[in-house]
Amino acid sequence: MAKHKHMHKRGAKMRTRLMITAAFVLLQILVFMAMAYLFAGRKQWVYIIFQVISFLTVARIVTKKANPSYKLMWIIFILLFPIVGGLSYLVWGGGRIFPHVKKRMRKFSEGAEPFLEQDPKVKNRLCYDDLHHSRQSTYLEKASGFPVYDNTECVYLSPGERALPVILRELEKAEKYIFIEFFILSEDSMWEPIHKILKEKVKKGVDVRVIFDDFGSITRQYKGFAKRLREEGIKVSVFNKISASVNIFQNNRNHRKIIVIDGKVAFTGGMNIADEYINAITLHGYWMDCAVMLKGKAVSSFVVMFLNMWGFCVGKKQRYAKYITDYVCPTAGFVQPYSDSPISDKNPGEGLYMQMLNTAQKYVYIATPYLIVDNAMTRALTLAAESGVDVRIITPHIPDKGYVHPVTQFSYEDLLEAGVKIYEYTPGFIHSKFFVSDDRVATVGTINMDYRSFFFHFECGVWMCGNDAVMDIKNHFLELQRQSQKIERKKWQKRPLRQKLKQAILYFFAPFM
Repeated sequence: MAKHKHMHKRGAKMRTRLMITAAFVLLQILVFMAMAYLFAGRKQWVYIIFQVISFLTVARIVTKKANPSYKLMWIIFILLFPIVGGLSYLVWGGGRIFPHVKKRMRKFSEGAEPFLEQDPKVKNRLCYDDLHHSRQSTYLEKASGFPVYDNTECVYLSPGERALPVILRELEKAEKYIFIEFFILSEDSMWEPIHKILKEKVKKGVDVRVIFDDFGSITRQYKGFAKRLREEGIKVSVFNKISASVNIFQNNRNHRKIIVIDGKVAFTGGMNIADEYINAITLHGYWMDCAVMLKGKAVSSFVVMFLNMWGFCVGKKQRYAKYITDYVCPTAGFVQPYSDSPISDKNPGEGLYMQMLNTAQKYVYIATPYLIVDNAMTRALTLAAESGVDVRIITPHIPDKGYVHPVTQFSYEDLLEAGVKIYEYTPGFIHSKFFVSDDRVATVGTINMDYRSFFFHFECGVWMCGNDAVMDIKNHFLELQRQSQKIERKKWQKRPLRQKLKQAILYFFAPFM
């Protein structure tokens, strides 16, 4: 009881900090709008200037290569508020990341290319084994820059409480280094055994580094958390600290989940480090999540991902060769880790999902906590279903965000009409993000089917082909489906009018969610 009380105090302090920051940003926005209307009302020429800025901004948005739905929301906003709309877009919505931030990120990624070279023998063997589905790998290599590997064991782990003991076991084996990168790193019971191992490893000379996102973790840690870790010898970097300023980069968060051990073992998936992910606490019913463990050559890509982010955070180029190993784990199949980030407009996460839908021959099974999709993704899903592919989607029945779930449900009707089968996971909240198709290919990672994951966040995942994990994922999906309620099209069409209106209104703000 005392612990829960202390946790509540911790969360209250951090929430206060977040609320102060949000209030500061909102105050700046209101002051900016008030000044604009004040000056425009007194001087006709000022009003005309604002109108011209808004007109030119709309013209720029129309011609810009960006998601149409996101562009449309901004165009409507500017038309509704012509005096301040254009300037608001230039300050807060004009780009996913400012050019100087992109330049800095690319600078600290220099030198990684030699460690991401594609082995042509592996690529040729993949094409020979599965020419049809190898198109997905070819796309990923071009869009994300990460190669496909063989000699890598891939193990699917779900739910979270099953994954944690495996993670702890592998951490215990670390001899050289441990890299940890998470969106949420909560100082609670899940963290305790991990933290204990990290402290022991540091004493033995193991290089331990931790990256966590400030926004994701801001209400989850006691004051001085990073400082205490550094005092213990653990290197810590906080990604994109929340600050009381109008900075568009605050909108871009590090949503990745990565653990790398000695260049031999890596973990990724939907799980964060927090008690709900292992069902140590109950927030939204039973929390269903997953992870994958890699052992072998493909771990090199996660080493590069982590070091790129670490270099950006600390402002120092990294020595990749020191951490890359030639460790192999002979096994069947192919594995291709990949990352996605807003510094590129290629959007490999969304692109891979579309590729899997476009190349599927028999089925595509999908698990996602959010189904906030634009016209292009909706079209890909419906085309697959209408062409005879068995498309099934599992979403949560108990949401974690009340305002997001109606937007997820807004997408149901068009998909159901096209023949997509939709299920809601009734035991609670499903946070797993995976696609599995044709008993041959699958991807597991951090990428939600929403605008934030597709366009604004730093994400990562693993594509796999022809290995045992693919069938494990399929069988797990079928198990989840048995625990879920099917959304029937005729019954869904008869839902109350107020529910339809709520979903439609909230969908208007989908690109900002």
